[in-house]
Amino acid sequence: MILPQLTTLVERYLAVRAALGFTTRAAQPLLHEFLAFLATQPPLTALPAHVAFAWACGDAAPRALTSRATRLRVVRGFLIYAKASLPAVDVPEPGLLAHRRRSTPYLFTPDELTRLLTAAAHLPSQSGWAAVLYPTLLGLMVSSGLRIGEALRLHRHDVNLGAELPSLHIRATKFRKSRLVPLHPTAVVRLQDYANLRQRFLRARGVPTFVVSARGTPLGYDAIQATFQRLVEQLALSSRPGQRRPTLHSLRHTFAVQRVLTWARQGLPVQDWIPHLAVYLGHRRPEDTYWYLTATPDLLATAADAFQRYAETGGGQ
Repeated sequence: MILPQLTTLVERYLAVRAALGFTTRAAQPLLHEFLAFLATQPPLTALPAHVAFAWACGDAAPRALTSRATRLRVVRGFLIYAKASLPAVDVPEPGLLAHRRRSTPYLFTPDELTRLLTAAAHLPSQSGWAAVLYPTLLGLMVSSGLRIGEALRLHRHDVNLGAELPSLHIRATKFRKSRLVPLHPTAVVRLQDYANLRQRFLRARGVPTFVVSARGTPLGYDAIQATFQRLVEQLALSSRPGQRRPTLHSLRHTFAVQRVLTWARQGLPVQDWIPHLAVYLGHRRPEDTYWYLTATPDLLATAADAFQRYAETGGGQ
């Protein structure tokens, strides 16, 4: 039987990936589910590719196309590793299950962002802290493109407002990458005001996180998500057909697109600057940043205008 050997190899595979700095939170439960699936099959002396394919698609209930492709990708990575020790393992060919095309991200207009931050500054609460906290947190995301998890995990010593170049130190978050995020002067002023109020509010309780709740505890994702959705509903913000609904991550998308729009309107070489934006956002590859910029009519129109100017001048600027 091949199952005991595969069980051992799964643990080794996960350990190797963890040692190399990859997160295993998604792969671990899926691979254990795959092993459980194999245990329900007739005893196997070899592992044909169709068995992994059948598990990825799920026999019991239909699965979303994206979910199937993700499951097959995860098990494929493991089987490539396992085949080095077990030649009887067959690896499914790549591309058998295509990922569903991602829907167009929701992009906030400047007016919507102004209304969102204004509404956040008028959030009611017994302590009044919500009207301080939420416009600061949302404003930070709007001005820096941070992921919500990165903002919530910031510690006080990660927020360097008094440095010659004020910045945030984002420590080993997604993809195990750390980076420095420079801050715009207007963001520095707002964050300093928040820091002063935070110190007064907490009365030296020693909470390490920069973002805190009204109880003086680290703010959880569920709390900010619920408040954000209330604000979206209050402002009647809705998506168009084929477009994602407004989410916290939409603030990051909007930041990326607006940054590229600004470069294009200034006549800067956008193609050369995209890799810098990818580093700023903490993406592994510039391709991940390019996705933020797809299906954006304003961006495409601006790029066309920039090319027209280039053609008219013969590229001599």
